[in-house]
Amino acid sequence: MTVNLAAITGIGSVSPYGPLTGLIPPRLLEPESITAWTTAGLRRAFVVKPFRHASVVPGLKTRRLDRLSAWALVASSLAIQDSGIDLRELDRSRVAVVFGTGFGCAELTEAFYRSALVNGWSGTDPSPFPEGLANAPASHVALWHRLRGPNITVGSKSFAGQTALIQAASLLLHGQADLAIVLAGDTLTRAVYEWYEAAGLLSPACYNSEPLPEGAGFVPSEGVAAVVLEPVGRRPARIEARTYAHFSSGRWAAGGQPVETVRQMLGDSVPSLIICAGDGRPCASSSTTALAREIGGPSAAITAAQPVAAGLPDSSALLHLILALSDRALSNQPLSSQPDGGRALLLGTSGDSGFAALLLDLP
Repeated sequence: MTVNLAAITGIGSVSPYGPLTGLIPPRLLEPESITAWTTAGLRRAFVVKPFRHASVVPGLKTRRLDRLSAWALVASSLAIQDSGIDLRELDRSRVAVVFGTGFGCAELTEAFYRSALVNGWSGTDPSPFPEGLANAPASHVALWHRLRGPNITVGSKSFAGQTALIQAASLLLHGQADLAIVLAGDTLTRAVYEWYEAAGLLSPACYNSEPLPEGAGFVPSEGVAAVVLEPVGRRPARIEARTYAHFSSGRWAAGGQPVETVRQMLGDSVPSLIICAGDGRPCASSSTTALAREIGGPSAAITAAQPVAAGLPDSSALLHLILALSDRALSNQPLSSQPDGGRALLLGTSGDSGFAALLLDLP
């Protein structure tokens, strides 16, 4: 038996699929050639196409912001819109913002250091520095929506998205907030791409136009996903709220025995679906998938890795979840014979960083 602590009632995202409200209509995406900087030969990635932010969120001005902050503003606005909540009716000092990221505002941070490299520290342009701080996106979200509740940014190697969800659910559980806007994401910059390349982490598909192979490595991606998380039963019965999933429990550990820990968390629950969100590798070679098979046994369905989400190895959890829910909605089939639709385990693991697991009930 599990207890639902919170409900995901709104979704917004800015990703290679574009800026979207609600579930992402699944469609095949191929990586594109990088044009944002000069590359030595063909280099490909899943990138967010440029768009006018004010055309999605009227009045939004983002000229001086890092792209990560700009996308966070758009994604949070779309998630709030999708949830149907009216912030004017809420105590905004009780609305939290929790943001998970692997690299933070890497674009303006990179611009600041490149300026120092060219001009020396005395000639460095200081304007990018404040906007390069990792907590800038969460701060801008709070300022734009005038939210005065807890404001938290987490940077957790391999598990930034999962950690943000667990942190937000904890705030609600302990009465420190009445509602939370949870975001996770990263931008792709020249320095990040070159680091992946030097570390030998990239897929062969980054260097040719052939279809994505099933093998080692991943194709880098970028984007921000956002969800509205609110306590179950917070709204009056007369006001219906769409519920995408219920958050029941979560675990994160830097070590230990993941199989034993996750099974203790599950108790008598049996996941009908395991969503693998972790190390960026294709499904067949992923350590997350191997762990999922050990935990779920032969009866659990395991999602295939979504290449776009796998390209965000540190902050991919929200995007993985949204895409898994989209696939389920598209198939229009229940996950199991259970009348409540089944339970899902959002699972991520990394050999040197531990693991993260979240148990979700799906309506």
